[in-house]
Amino acid sequence: MYIKQIIIQGFKSYKDQTVIEPFSPKHNVIVGRNGSGKSNFFAAIRFVLSDAYTQMGREERGALLHEGAGAAVMSAFVEIIFDNSDDRFPTGKNEVILRRTIGMKKDEYSLDRKNATKTDVMNLLESAGFSKSNPYYIVPQGRVTALTNMKDNERLILLKEVAGTQVYEARRTESLKIMTETNNKREKIDELLDYIRERLTELEEEKEELKDYQEKDKDRRSLQYTIDHREQLAIANELDNLEEQRQTGVEDTGDSEERFRRGDKELASIQAEINELKQQVEFLKVDQKQLETERKDNARSKAKIELDVKNLTDGQSAAQYARNQYQSDLATLQASIEQHEQELGKTTPQYNSKLQEESTLKGELESAEGTRQRLYAKQGRNARFRNKRERDEWLRAEINNSYPQLAKVKAVRVQTAEDITELERDIADTEKAIENLREQLEGRGSNNESFQNQIQEAKAERDHLNDERKELWREDAKLDSVLSNALSELRQAEQELSHTMDQNTSRGLAAVRRIKRQHNLDGVYGTLAELFNVNDRFQRAVEVTAGQSLFHYVVDNDETATKVIEILQREKAGRITFMPLNRLRPKNANVPKSDDAIPMVKKLQFDPMYEKAIQQVFGQTIVCPNLQIAGQYARSHGVNGVTIDGDRSDKKGAFTGGFLDTKHSRLDAVRKVAKWRDESDTYKIRSTEIKRTLEKKDQEITRAVGNLQKIEQKRIQQENSYGPLLQELRSKSNDLQNKKDTLDAKQRASGKIDANMKTLTDQQNAHEAEIASEFKKALTQAEETQLENLNSTVQDLRQQYSDLSTARSDLESRKTILEIELRENLRPRVDQLQAQQFDDGTSAGGSRGTLQESQAELKRINKRISVCESKLHELDTSLETSSAQIQDLENRHASTKASLQEIATTMEKSQKRTEKSIRKRRVLTQQAADVSNRIRDLGILPHGALEKYQNIKSDAVVKKLHKVNEALKKYGHVNKKAFEQYNNFTTQRDSLRKRRGELESSQKSIEELISVLDQRKDEAIERTFKQVSREFAKVFEKLVPTGRGRLVIQRKMDRVDGEGEDEDVGNEQRKEGVENYTGVGISVSFNSKHDDQQRIQQLSGGQK
Repeated sequence: MYIKQIIIQGFKSYKDQTVIEPFSPKHNVIVGRNGSGKSNFFAAIRFVLSDAYTQMGREERGALLHEGAGAAVMSAFVEIIFDNSDDRFPTGKNEVILRRTIGMKKDEYSLDRKNATKTDVMNLLESAGFSKSNPYYIVPQGRVTALTNMKDNERLILLKEVAGTQVYEARRTESLKIMTETNNKREKIDELLDYIRERLTELEEEKEELKDYQEKDKDRRSLQYTIDHREQLAIANELDNLEEQRQTGVEDTGDSEERFRRGDKELASIQAEINELKQQVEFLKVDQKQLETERKDNARSKAKIELDVKNLTDGQSAAQYARNQYQSDLATLQASIEQHEQELGKTTPQYNSKLQEESTLKGELESAEGTRQRLYAKQGRNARFRNKRERDEWLRAEINNSYPQLAKVKAVRVQTAEDITELERDIADTEKAIENLREQLEGRGSNNESFQNQIQEAKAERDHLNDERKELWREDAKLDSVLSNALSELRQAEQELSHTMDQNTSRGLAAVRRIKRQHNLDGVYGTLAELFNVNDRFQRAVEVTAGQSLFHYVVDNDETATKVIEILQREKAGRITFMPLNRLRPKNANVPKSDDAIPMVKKLQFDPMYEKAIQQVFGQTIVCPNLQIAGQYARSHGVNGVTIDGDRSDKKGAFTGGFLDTKHSRLDAVRKVAKWRDESDTYKIRSTEIKRTLEKKDQEITRAVGNLQKIEQKRIQQENSYGPLLQELRSKSNDLQNKKDTLDAKQRASGKIDANMKTLTDQQNAHEAEIASEFKKALTQAEETQLENLNSTVQDLRQQYSDLSTARSDLESRKTILEIELRENLRPRVDQLQAQQFDDGTSAGGSRGTLQESQAELKRINKRISVCESKLHELDTSLETSSAQIQDLENRHASTKASLQEIATTMEKSQKRTEKSIRKRRVLTQQAADVSNRIRDLGILPHGALEKYQNIKSDAVVKKLHKVNEALKKYGHVNKKAFEQYNNFTTQRDSLRKRRGELESSQKSIEELISVLDQRKDEAIERTFKQVSREFAKVFEKLVPTGRGRLVIQRKMDRVDGEGEDEDVGNEQRKEGVENYTGVGISVSFNSKHDDQQRIQQLSGGQK
C-alpha cells in the first residue's frame, strides 16, 4: 500500500487544483525552494491522514483556506489516492480514494467519491495501520532534532509510544482499578460475614420460643386464609356475575345503539318522505286553486255564451222565415227570367233571320230601284246631249265627282268596322267581367263558410297554445318552488359539510368549483370523496382511512393544479390539496391473501381513470374483522389495517380507536351535497328549458293571434265588398246594354254604308258602261225590256219587303219587350232580392257565424270544464292519497319516534345499570385487592392450610380464629421474625461466601491478565528497541562510514556516567523488565568502530 496521487485545491498556498504524481512505492523526496509549498504539501497529507486538524474553530478553518489576490476561496479539498493492490485497506478494490473538504461551515469526508463519516474514515485508516495509539507514522519537521536533544527517560517514553504500549498501559491500569475495587468488596464481605455470625448466635436462643409461637401462628394464618379465600371466591363470583351482566349489557347496548341508528335513519327517511309529500300536497293545492279559478272563469264564460247562443238561436228563427220567403220570391223571379230568356232565345234567332232577310231583300230592292232609276235617268239624259262627247264628258264628270264620296263612304265603313270590332271585344270583356262578378256574388256563402272555418281553426289553435302556456306556467311555478327548496337544502348540506373540515378548506372547495365553472376547466374532476361510492357497511372504515384526504381535489395534471392554485392565491380564496393524476405514483402494497384481510380498494366503486388517486389513499389499507388481526397484518406485511367499526392499526405500530359519531359522517355529508347539487342543477336546467319554451309559446301565440286577426280582416273585407260588387255589376250591366245598343246602331249604319257604297259603285259602273256604249237618244230594246222587268220586280220586292218588315217589326217589338222586362224588371228585382239577402245574410250570416262561433266556443269551454273537472278529480284523488300517505308516515314517524324514545330510555337505564355495576365492580375490586393484600400479608402458608378447614363452616372458622388470636397474645414479646431472620442471615452468609469466592477467582484472573500485559508490553518495547536500534546503527553507519553508533537501554542497576552504579544496586533490581528501564541513551563514535563511544551529552553541537 502506498500513495499514488495527491490532488490539492484551495488549501493554504494551493489556490488552483494541483495534481502531484507519480509517487514511488518506496521512497519519495520533495525538493523545492523556500516558499514553494513543501511544508504546505506535508500539511495537506497530515490534514487528511492525521488527527492534528480536529476540533477547529471558524478562524482555524479560515487559516487553512487560500488567501491571496482575486476571488475569495470558500472551500478547499485534499484528495489522496492509495494503491491498494496488497489489500491493506479492507475494501476489496485496487485503489482507495480519500478526500477531505473543508469550508467556513463544513468539514466533510468522502471515500471512493461517496460521502462518508469521519468515524468510518478513521476506522478504515486504523485498519491499515494509521492508529491513534501510534502517531509516529508521520514524522514532522523538527521531530528528529528534538529526539536527539531529548533526555534518556524522554526517549524511553517515546520508545514506549512507538511500540504502542499505551494500549497495554490503559488495560493494565483498568485491571488494577478493578482489582482494587475487588479487594474493597472482599473486605466489606468479610465485615458482613462477621456480623452475620454474631447475629446467628443470638437468633439460636430465640428459636425455641418462636417454635410455639409459629405453631399457633400457622393455625391463625390457615384460619385467616380460609376466611379470606372464601371471601375472595365470593367476590370473584360476584365480579364474574357483574362481568357477565356487563357483557350482556354491552351486547344489548350495541344492539340498542344499532337499532337506534337504524331507527334514526328511518326517522330521517320518513321525515324526508313527509316533507316531500307535503311539498307535493302544496303543489297540488296550488294546482287545485288554479284549476278552481279556471273552472269558475270557464263557468262564467259558459253561462255568458249559453245566453248568447239562446239569443242567436231565437234570432235565427225570424231570419229563417225571411230566408224562406226570399227563396220563394227568388225562385219565382228566376223561373220568370228563365221563361223570358227561353222566349228571348227563340225570338232572337227569328228576329235575326228576319232582319237578315229584310236586309237582303232591301238590298235587292234598292239594287233594282237603282238600276231602274239609272235607266230612267239615262232615258231622260240622252235628250239633253247633242252628241256622245257631251254625254261622255258629263258621265266622266259624274264619275269623278263620285270618287270622293265613295272614298268618304269607304273611310266611314272602315271606321265603323273598327268600332264594331272594338265594341264586340268590349262587350265580350264586359260579359266576362259580369260573369265573374256574378260568380263572386254567388260564391259569397261558401267564402263566408270558409272564413268561418278558418277563424274557428285559428281560435282553436290559439286556445290550444294558451292551454299549453298555462301548463308551462304551472310547471314553472312548481319548479321555482322546488328549486328554492333544493337550493335551501343544498345550502344546509354545504354548511353541514363545512363543519367537517377547516374553514380554509371549505372556502377553497367553493372557490375551486367556481373557478372550474368560470374558466371551463374540464381537467378539474372533483374531491376524492365525490369520485367513488362505498357500501354503508364499510363507510366508517373508509372515513377513518382517508381522513382529510377525502377533500383532496383530483385533477388531470400538475399544470391544471398550478393554474387553479395561482387563482386561489390571487383571490385569497382558501387552501386545497390537489392530486394531479400524472404525478401520482402509488406504491404496490404487500396485501395478504387471506379471507380475513380484504383490500379496501376492492370495496370501492370508481371510474378507472381515477385509480391512481384511489390507490394513493386506500391502496395500503386492508379491512380486518378485529383490531388484533389488523395489528398482526400491519406488523407482518407493512400495511394499514382497519376494522369495520373504524378502529385502525398503523403499519408503524400505532393503534387508533374509540367511539365514532355516525351522525356526522363526512361521506354522508358529501353524498347529501352531491344529491342536492345534482337536483338543483337539474331543476335549473329544466327551468331554463321551460322559460325558453314559454318564450317560443308566446311567439307562437302572437303568430296565431295575428293569423286570426288577418282572417277576420279578410272576412270583414269580403262582407264590406259585396255592396260595391253589386253596384259594379249593375254598372257593368248597364254599360253592356249601352254597348249592345251602340253595336246595333253601328251594325245598322254599316249596312246602310254598304248599300250606299254599292249604289255609288253600281252608278260608276253604269256610267262607265254608258260611256263605252253608243250615243242614242232613246233606250235600247234590251234596256226597255229590263226597265219593264224592273218595274214589276220592284213592285214585288216592295210588297215582300213590306211583309217582311212587318214580321220583323213584330219580332223586334217582342224581343225589345222581353229584353226590357229582363233588364228593367226581372233582373233588377233579382239583384234587389240578392242585395236584400246579402244584407239579411250579412246580419243572419253574421248571426249564423256568431252562433257557430259561440257554439264552437261553448264546445271548447265545455271541453275545458271537463278537463278541469277531470284534473280536479285527479288532484282530489292525489290529495287524498298523499294525505293518507302523510298520515301513515306521520303515524310511522310517531311510532318510530316512540320506539327510539323507548330505546333511548332503555339505553339510559342500561347506562345507569352499567355505571352502577362499574361502581359496584370498583368496590368489589377494591375489596378483592384488600383480600389479596391480606392473603399476601399472611406470607407462605402451611402445607394443607386450605384443605384443613375446607369442610368447616365459616362461623366455626371465625370462632377458632378468635381462640387462636387470644392464645397468641401471650407471645407478644417473642421475636416473631427469628426464624425468618435466621434463615435470611443464613442465606446471606451463603451468598456472601459464594460472592467472596468469585471475587478471589476474579482477582487471580486479573493478576494473570496484568502479568500477560506486562509480558506483552516488555516484548513490544524490546522488539521495537531492537528494530529502532538496528535501523539507527545502519543509518549512522551510512552517515558516518568510519564511525559507529548504537542505542543503549538504561536500567536502574547501571551506574550513572559509568561509575560504580552497579555496586549500589541490589540483585533484585537485575531482573529484565520494563519497570527496570530508566531511559534510552545514544552512544556514538565518529573515528573508529572499536574505540570507546561517547554519549550524546558529550557531543558538540555539530556532532549532534
